[in-house]
Amino acid sequence: MFVHCETCGNRIRAESAVCPFCGSKQTPGGGRKKFRRRTINLKYDLPTVEDALQRMTQRIGEAKHSGITLLVLIHGYGSSGRGGSIRVECRKVLDYQASLGEIGGYLAGEAFSQNLRAAKHWLQRYPKLAESEYLNRGNQGITLVFLR
Repeated sequence: MFVHCETCGNRIRAESAVCPFCGSKQTPGGGRKKFRRRTINLKYDLPTVEDALQRMTQRIGEAKHSGITLLVLIHGYGSSGRGGSIRVECRKVLDYQASLGEIGGYLAGEAFSQNLRAAKHWLQRYPKLAESEYLNRGNQGITLVFLR
């Protein structure tokens, strides 16, 4: 007998204690958890890089506590010709957080395409992502952060 994972929605064996796709623990007897997404605009008031990183870290903590599955970070891509500093530094922090297991991982907006291997992994793990308005747009100004 099969059920759907409470976190990612993939079909798994009913007796599975842990989803083989996303690694989340399952509630005995089922109880599907909803895929929840939140968008965070890190650049809305033109912050310094340090302020944007602090905001990102705080919002990730709040989202984890609230049971959010996916955070879409809007950080911009440096269209002024000077930058993308917030984007670059955010992704460095996300690399570090992923290495510590604080987040499940992240995907750069420009890599969020059905044709790219990294995106295929996340689309398989979270089928609901296929409905995203950001899919196949090549948007360098966002990053998708997957929470545990």
